[in-house]
Order: sequence, then C-alpha cells, then structure tokens
Amino acid sequence: MRTLERKPAIAGGKPVREKNRYLVFGEPALGDAEIAEVVETLRSGWIGTGPRVARFARDFASYSGAPHAVAVSSCTAALHLAMRASDIGPGDEVITTALTFCATANAVLHTGATPVLVDCDAASLNLDPAGVEAAITPRTRAIVPVHFAGRLCDMTALRGIAQRHGLLVIEDCAHAIETLDADGRHAGTLGELGAFSFYATKNVSTGEGGMLTTSNSALAERLKIAALHGMSVDAWKRFSDEGYRHYEVVEAGFKYNMTDLQAALGIHQLARVELNLARREAIWRRYDEAFADLALELPPGAAPGTRHARHLYTLRVEAGRCLLPRDGFLKALHAEGIGAGVHYRSLTEHAFYRETLRLEPEACPVALDAGQRIFSIPLSPALGEDDVADVIEAVRRVSLAHAAY
Repeated sequence: MRTLERKPAIAGGKPVREKNRYLVFGEPALGDAEIAEVVETLRSGWIGTGPRVARFARDFASYSGAPHAVAVSSCTAALHLAMRASDIGPGDEVITTALTFCATANAVLHTGATPVLVDCDAASLNLDPAGVEAAITPRTRAIVPVHFAGRLCDMTALRGIAQRHGLLVIEDCAHAIETLDADGRHAGTLGELGAFSFYATKNVSTGEGGMLTTSNSALAERLKIAALHGMSVDAWKRFSDEGYRHYEVVEAGFKYNMTDLQAALGIHQLARVELNLARREAIWRRYDEAFADLALELPPGAAPGTRHARHLYTLRVEAGRCLLPRDGFLKALHAEGIGAGVHYRSLTEHAFYRETLRLEPEACPVALDAGQRIFSIPLSPALGEDDVADVIEAVRRVSLAHAAY
C-alpha cells in the first residue's frame, strides 16, 4: 500500500491523480473484439434489430440457463414489459425495495399500478422478506426483488411468500448478471421473469440495453411482440433475403427493441463475463484488506453458498467514527481525482415519490440511513493495478484525515 505522506487535496495538497488522469467511475472494459464487431456491423448495412440481436439473446439465454431471453432497449423497458405482459395495471400494487434506482418504481407507475416501497435488510441492503409479508394487501400482484450490488436477495423466503399469496416474482437483475443461488441457478431464473441491464457501467455493457428472461414460451413471444410496436413480424424477418413479409399489429406495443450496434458490443462482453468477474473479485479483495481499519463499513460479501456478481463496491461512512458526511467524502475523493457514485438514496427521500405515494422519508428507516451514508468506488475490470492503488490511497487518505480518533 502506498504511503500517505501527502495532505488531502481539499486541504491544498497534491491530489492522488492529477486532473488529466481523473479516474471516471464505472468505465466499461471494452476490447478490440467489440470494436471489430461494431465496425463489421456498420459494414454489413444492418444496424437496427437483426441477426446480432438474435445471437446475443441466444447467447444470454445459454449463459443464464433461461429457456427464453428477449433483448430490449433498457432494463427499465424490460421491467415495464414484464409487468405489462403479466397484465399488471391500474388498481394493482407491486412491492419492491426503497433502496433502488428510480427505474424500478417508475416501471410500476408506467403500468398504472402502485409501487409499494418496503425497507431493506440492514446488513445486505436487499429487500426485507418480513417487510414484504407485512405489506401484502388484496391488491398486491407482484414482488420485485432487486439484487442490490449483485448480492442475491433471500429468494427462498420471497418465493415462499409469493407462492402462499399467489403473487408473481419479477427479478430486477440490473446488478446481477453473474449472480447464482446455492443450487447454481442464475438470478433472473428464480421468479417468473428477470430483467437485466447493459447500461454503460454494468458488468456487461452495450451502452444502453436490457434483457428479459423467462421459462414461459407464450410469455416470451408476447414480450417480443410488445417490445416492437405490437407487430407480429420484426424488421429483420420482414426485409431479410427470404423476401418481404407483411406484419399485423396485434397490440399497442412499444419502441423497446435493441439494435445490432448494441448487440455487437454485448456478444463479446458476455463472452468475457466470467473473466471480468474474476478481475472484479480480485479488486474487491484488495479493497476489503485495505479499508478494514478505516471508519467505513465495508460491503457484505455473498450469502452462504451463493455467488455475488460484484457489480458495486459500496462503502458506508461510519457514524460517530468519521467526521465527514457522505457528500463531503465524495467531494474529497473528487478532489483527489477519483470518481465515485451514490447507489442509492432511498426513494422515500425524493419529493416525487413522497407526494405520489404519500410517504414520509422515515417510512423506510434502514434505506433512509443507508442512502445517506453509502457511496460506491470504481470496480471496473478496466482498472489497472495503479488505478486500484490510487483508489485505495485516496479513500484511506480522506478517511484518515477525518477520523474521530
């Protein structure tokens, strides 16, 4: 570990990284194979939804063990389609966690249903099954567990609750592409539907993009149609070398399709997903060792017998031991040339959800507390050894400069 003889940059000392070497949070690890595939896609003349999207969906189904995978434009689109295809709508309630990205709740609202926000478990920051059980009403239709940071929710408990009450389980797997349960089954195959994200910062990135997984063949077909305007035949099939085919609009669908330009990235990102996970696991171990003595709470590891996707390395400023509030910590890291993020503030802190759902911030106290103290540091496999060392030095420098002891 590097020495800490320099003063923190916010106190006027030399930063860990100069401005021209600023370490951006969440940089994707893109290789030559992705670049070559994108170029070949451009040269092919087929840049919309076509053969590469079909290949990426097949590859993802094979990787995840899901019988069916449907590629779409985002995880938000995937969640919305999952609920629409499950006939969730006005008058229905969908239970999910308060500690998540706004897309989880927004997808419910887009159907006309009501998101019911439940607190998270203090240790894992995943959806608390006891809170779910207490929140069920006659209007409840589904549970949406979010595998926070890549750590598997207590799916045994949540599925048991769903079965007892006749509810759907729609997994939000935005962080959980590589996540496995104790039986080796992938997140996204443990409920009726799984929704994945390939946003720029995700473990598999297509810039923007998402995927739906399901074991229900009829549902998968409906999802494909709903994702492209409700048309019975997609563009690749309409304009292929087999000749033009007419389509029928069978429902009022959406413009949620993925493009071949995006899939060109995803094909090769997915091919390296296990190699990249091993790199993130190695960085995670270095962080755990380097930060063990600081006034910071380290992120939980995997639940026993499961595999953690290691999407986010989330630290929490330790109340009483660190004199710097979370936002001050972020500002200090920025001054040191290290980018960081907040995943997430509790949805109950946002005025829109407070007003729309008639909630107080204190309605989910664990999520509220975590959302005020948590921050994420770089964990991308694109990080070199010097990058990791710089992150460690910056976090240690800021923490030690503001420790209460």
